[in-house]
Amino acid sequence: MQVLHLSTSDISGGAAIAAYRLHQGLQHLGVTSQMLVGKKSSDDRTVFAPKSNFSKALGILKPTLDCLPLRFYPGCDITRLSLSLEWLPDGIAPKVAQLTPDILNLHWACGGFLRIETLAKLKQPIVWTLHDMWAFTGGCHYNQDCQRYTNSCGNCPILKSNNDWDISRWVWQRKAKAWKNINLTLVTPSHWLAKCANSSSLFQERRVEVIPNGLDPEEYKPRDQRLARELLKLPQDKQLILFGSMGATSDKRKGFHLLQPALKHFSHSQFQDKTELVVFGSSAPNLQPDFGLKAHYLGQLRDTLSLALVYSAADVFVAPSVQDNLPNTIMEAIACGTPCVAFNIGGIPDMIEHQQNGYLVQPYDSEELAHGITWVLQDEQRRQALSHRAREKFEQEFTLEIQCRNYIKLYDDIVQASSRAG
Repeated sequence: MQVLHLSTSDISGGAAIAAYRLHQGLQHLGVTSQMLVGKKSSDDRTVFAPKSNFSKALGILKPTLDCLPLRFYPGCDITRLSLSLEWLPDGIAPKVAQLTPDILNLHWACGGFLRIETLAKLKQPIVWTLHDMWAFTGGCHYNQDCQRYTNSCGNCPILKSNNDWDISRWVWQRKAKAWKNINLTLVTPSHWLAKCANSSSLFQERRVEVIPNGLDPEEYKPRDQRLARELLKLPQDKQLILFGSMGATSDKRKGFHLLQPALKHFSHSQFQDKTELVVFGSSAPNLQPDFGLKAHYLGQLRDTLSLALVYSAADVFVAPSVQDNLPNTIMEAIACGTPCVAFNIGGIPDMIEHQQNGYLVQPYDSEELAHGITWVLQDEQRRQALSHRAREKFEQEFTLEIQCRNYIKLYDDIVQASSRAG
């Protein structure tokens, strides 16, 4: 069987990294797997991307061009919107035909990479791994508590639109028309996203399978804490609270604005003098927030060893996201045996077992978030038990091999069903 993954990029961004890990994991298990991407950052010969300078330049421009129609909505700041229209022409269909796969695995394919109507031109069965909500909304990647995707969108609060027939309705209608008769199976990494997809007007009749993302247990594993701190130049005599994500301090969905008051609450506790904060994914801003704790900014960490070291160096990882699918950071943390504290939202309860390997907090209570951090740190014996269960949970449910074998089983099922139908 030949599998072709379609993704905007290979190793740039959380969804792309998850797609590339799956691609590599399938190859390791003997599956012929290739990737077709808009932007290639790896040197992997099984990843195909545009080669001409013109195509590369166009790929850089496409995310900006894709958003141009949003300028008709002056009430919203398009530089801050997480919204994709996918109306630009692409050359995906002939490239797929040249590679002759048996099955397509679509991943995050926005930013002008894949036009909505192109899916109907692809002849192979499609498995679509959803990394956010975009596939079944009128263009937003996360709905921010708006439920219009369960109908047909329009009157979009993100666009600050009061018109039923706005651009979100146009995007929804294009999807409904183009995808009506395609051979499509959905995969969601979390039970929360599966529930959202099943409740959507676009996919309520579609097959939805839950297959969590996975990690290599040899890359992400507990390391010696003292050595990790020494290598990262972090203090040995402090308890360390870790926070991090892509755009750790700038993406409001990641909850940095809720972390700050939580740490201010925490700083009034008995642990203030022996606890410090570590932030990765962001460099120190010119005007540093007052957390009530000393903060260490590590910037972007781009290799798995550095990430495993920083998780191992920490005593607790905090993920204050207000809406999320199956965050890579939490999975990486539990793989490294680091207890996590997070809001009980999205796919996070799939990974965090309350008071077993971490602490789930009532959304969006900063004071309770501080209490969860305190609960983890105040008893070292309990923290060690949480750490042990975190790694155990990872090994039981979230290894890359478990993920890949579940995908192989699904691919086989779909290809055989298509052969019988054909």
